[in-house]
Amino acid sequence: MNTESQRLAQQTMAFVLAGGRGSRLYELTDIRAKPAMYFGGKSRIIDFPLSNAVNSGIRRIGVATQYKAHSLIRHLQRGWSFFRAERNESLDILPASQQMNNENWYKGTADAVAQNKDIIEGYGPKYIVILAGDHIYKQDYSLMIKHHVESGADVTVGCIEVPRMEATAFGVMKVDTEDRILDFVEKPKDPPAMPNDPDRALASMGIYVFETEYLFRIMAQAAAEPGYNHDFGGDIIPKIVAEGKAIAHPFSRSCVRTENEIGSYWRDVGTVDAFWQANIDLTDFEPDLDLYDTEWPIWTYSELTPPAKFIHNEAGRRGHAVSSMVSGGCIISGSQLDRCFLFTGVRTHSYSELRGVVAMPYAEINRNARLTNVVIDRGVVIPAGLVVGEDADLDAKRFRRTDNGICLITQPMIDRLDL
Repeated sequence: MNTESQRLAQQTMAFVLAGGRGSRLYELTDIRAKPAMYFGGKSRIIDFPLSNAVNSGIRRIGVATQYKAHSLIRHLQRGWSFFRAERNESLDILPASQQMNNENWYKGTADAVAQNKDIIEGYGPKYIVILAGDHIYKQDYSLMIKHHVESGADVTVGCIEVPRMEATAFGVMKVDTEDRILDFVEKPKDPPAMPNDPDRALASMGIYVFETEYLFRIMAQAAAEPGYNHDFGGDIIPKIVAEGKAIAHPFSRSCVRTENEIGSYWRDVGTVDAFWQANIDLTDFEPDLDLYDTEWPIWTYSELTPPAKFIHNEAGRRGHAVSSMVSGGCIISGSQLDRCFLFTGVRTHSYSELRGVVAMPYAEINRNARLTNVVIDRGVVIPAGLVVGEDADLDAKRFRRTDNGICLITQPMIDRLDL
């Protein structure tokens, strides 16, 4: 990080929008918000934008929470309590302040910022970077802030390149050859193409940089207009595109990579399939996301656990794992693991066979179970002899099975089984 980027980062506050449920994860978000979902063995999804902010030199952070926020708040309190006020550092947890009615729920992404205007202004940041709390990526925000200042933009929007017809689920930008945004449309049926590339489009990452004073001024103007929906993508950004200067910032310009990471890694793990795939991909020989990067660490709350243990060594009862990642506190007792990802404290018992299993913390797989391509929620106890992944029709009756054949297993689903 150069001196100018560092100086700008020190003048910036990061505001993380972490109130979303993530309904396409179905039962996985029945008791937790999407940003609180586990990922990568030890982390939660929200650890990625927070780590990006800290690693970028931003030490003023606010996290707006709303839906099922308890586990998220507990994680932030346990894992992110190292900020020191005497060093001008802070991490504020900002729940929607519902009291006797629904009037104080955050009405949208922009409203989450507006309701915390006094807190933000109390810190006096010159710039503010708005972040989505539910994506997996590594990015140096200081480079994006520097781009914002040098371009003279009113807003700078982080964006990724995607195949054009896959952009229908995003906010999409039409830009000129100098990255100025000419149009911004939410979830268009016919997304505008990139200049000189008719097959690709620029999709919003939900990352925005503003001068703080300008942001509150433009939000006040937008709020006075009819049809205001309190949303950055639906209201604020289109207004600036029409009336001011909006600049697109391609993710590739500030993506953080090691020599082992070839592309610009960004994932929305908002479906069961995407969640399973992104975790399983980490078991590859050279995964697209390098979790071993010590120069850009992903900070998190680390439980005190003993090392993983593999026991038994006899025919048919050998504790071993191939192309798998096994977290601390796990005991692999006479089980076979092939391309699996086990989070903290998972226990597998003798003669069980696991292939393509993502098991969240403290799940337990009992004897003779055979599991293929499954996601197991935290603390689920898999009964002895249960077979999943070999009979699609039976799986669909018992569990939530995706069109791609991934089965989600939760404890209530297990409790309903007639075994």
